[in-house]
Amino acid sequence: MLLDELVVTADAVASTRSRLAKVDALAELLRRLEPDEIAPAIGFLVGKPRQGRVGVGWRSVGAAMGQPADAATVTVAELDAMLDRLAATSGAGSAGGRSHELRELTARATEREQGFIARVLLGEMRTGALEGVLTDAIARAADRPGPVVRRAATLSGDLGETARLALTATEAELEAVGLVVGRPVLPMLAATASSAAAALETTGEASVEYKLDGARIQAHRVGDDVRIFTRNLADVTHRLPEVVEVVRGLPVHDVILDGETLSLDEDGVPRPFQETMSRFGADAARATLLHPWFFDVLHVDGRDLLDEPLATRLAELERIAAAYRIPGEVTTDPEVAERVSREALAAGQEGVVVKAIGSTYAAGRRGSSWIKVKPVHTYDLVVLACEWGSGRRTGWLSNLHLGALDPTGEFGEPGGYVMVGKTFKGLTDALLKWQTEYFPQIEQRRTENTVWVEPTTVVEIAIDGVQASTRYPGGIALRFARVKRYRDDKRPEEADTIQTLRGLLRM
Repeated sequence: MLLDELVVTADAVASTRSRLAKVDALAELLRRLEPDEIAPAIGFLVGKPRQGRVGVGWRSVGAAMGQPADAATVTVAELDAMLDRLAATSGAGSAGGRSHELRELTARATEREQGFIARVLLGEMRTGALEGVLTDAIARAADRPGPVVRRAATLSGDLGETARLALTATEAELEAVGLVVGRPVLPMLAATASSAAAALETTGEASVEYKLDGARIQAHRVGDDVRIFTRNLADVTHRLPEVVEVVRGLPVHDVILDGETLSLDEDGVPRPFQETMSRFGADAARATLLHPWFFDVLHVDGRDLLDEPLATRLAELERIAAAYRIPGEVTTDPEVAERVSREALAAGQEGVVVKAIGSTYAAGRRGSSWIKVKPVHTYDLVVLACEWGSGRRTGWLSNLHLGALDPTGEFGEPGGYVMVGKTFKGLTDALLKWQTEYFPQIEQRRTENTVWVEPTTVVEIAIDGVQASTRYPGGIALRFARVKRYRDDKRPEEADTIQTLRGLLRM
């Protein structure tokens, strides 16, 4: 298949909000793929090539993009083969070799194909073709039951291989895909609620557990062989020797554990999230140690527990890893749930997760069986600039640059504004339309992708907190920022200050 056919479909998916239309377009594409094109095509669509990272960045990609071709000739298989070669290139002269490979292929690519290749290489695919939509499309294209396809995808952790099986193998072979110790599965996800008591109304009797401000991990052990995976199923075993030793010391032979890891200070209080992530992402040994905490077990010594109720899984977890269990209580009492939530926050954690005690482990899915509760902070900030959108938002001003007031001039001019982050989350079509019409009226200057505006517009932003950052002059960056509403009733000098936001670092 020509790569252009994939690009056209990706653009069509990105331009519609209809899930049904996305599924139809993707299913039609999948039916036309050759067997050896299926897994690569899935990887390209979700921005996760099967080769993983191949050692190229913005500078390399930009330098490789020359004059585009007039006609589409590059195939899906050729792009996949080039990524194989890039991944295999290492050692002296590897940078030049990668550049040569990139130029060879992109010289034959049309303008839109070049843009697609760049997004694949840089992990910036925003087609809306998320795993859930693609899973439904795979089931539609292969005429297989949706639950069978979803289970195979979640238990294998490989959507591309699942698509290949669904489209080319028998239904029995697809159904045979099961849990394998050593092969990561997609983690179960949680919905959200405003309070622990509200969550308990949904779940009934539940385990109310601390939600740690750490990094999600999945630990697999077969004998003395231990593997640790991230929530995105990347193998980070070599980075976490202290976690490996903990898992290796448990009284089991085979096990799969779900949990979190985080760094603690000398008083046992969680260190800031970015310190955990800095240590978590380090290939070399670091002085900061990571402590594992586990909240679920999916397999123990030949026994799969995915379909067992949470009560059974917690009993097994207590038996094999009591010292490493995340704190929590089983209750039906809203007052108890709220007390555990307060205790978690007082301990420096994010909040709680309320889990129905009779629920099974729904790998890769977000449902009402697990509900997370975190305090939400809202602040009034000032819009400094707005970026032009892409995909479905092409032609609209979308991503906001946000600034906090600096009344004393600690980080710039007294009374000026200090940038603390960006967001496009929470913007409705009506707000996008309004922004696109309004911001050019107060424009100060613009670049190719950004319109800089007079700092006069106040917007209410919800955040989960802040983290230390060297990217912005105020030394902090917003965490999970999303737009609540514009504040026409507030003047920019009434915006929240950088000092107020920096105070969240101590919370």
